[in-house]
Amino acid sequence: MKQTPVHDGYNNDLLALIPSDASLVVEAGSSSGALAKAYKALNPRCKYVGIEVDSDYVELSQRYCDTVLSVDLNQSGDTVLSELNDVDCWVFGDVLEHLIDPWELLQRVRPSLSESGCVTACIPNMQHWSIQLKLNSGALWYEDAGLLDKTNLRWFTRQTIIELFTSSGYRITAGQSRIFESEDHQKMLEVVRNIAELTGANPDQSVADASALQYVVKAVRA
Repeated sequence: MKQTPVHDGYNNDLLALIPSDASLVVEAGSSSGALAKAYKALNPRCKYVGIEVDSDYVELSQRYCDTVLSVDLNQSGDTVLSELNDVDCWVFGDVLEHLIDPWELLQRVRPSLSESGCVTACIPNMQHWSIQLKLNSGALWYEDAGLLDKTNLRWFTRQTIIELFTSSGYRITAGQSRIFESEDHQKMLEVVRNIAELTGANPDQSVADASALQYVVKAVRA
């Protein structure tokens, strides 16, 4: 299946989590190379390695990455991973949800990290109010991009993102919600609050968890 449509934008919040003095960064799903370009502008001495499953995207990534590896992390990659050592930062920007077993992959990359190495990720939030609204009406249609990207294989919320990393041998050291307000944002959050009150959940936490479209996190080996 064709991957998520490529674009030249990059995630500023994810960029901010990558160590500014990294010597080796590996980005899974380097796409157009936009994040590589932005990071290399800040730290030009860094070696930036991209990993891509789509051959068209490999060519695009090569414009800004020092090296691009054509690998399907769902099917293989053990040889590639064994050759990557002292990685200061692994970057998974909207990638982990596309993997068959993201838990297992996070475990596999742990040995490749440098002593102070970290993993950064951006992960969509399936507790977002728009998904709750779609579930309520049964309109859970897959799309070319976004929360219902048809190439997604896994779904996460704030709580299960924490579990994803802790159960894979990591400790989350930083993170934040990525909130994009729309016309219906506040109105739908009031609906979420009402549901939480009716079901005995924490209304404030439920509203906070329904506000984030995505989460960005940074984790180190536990």
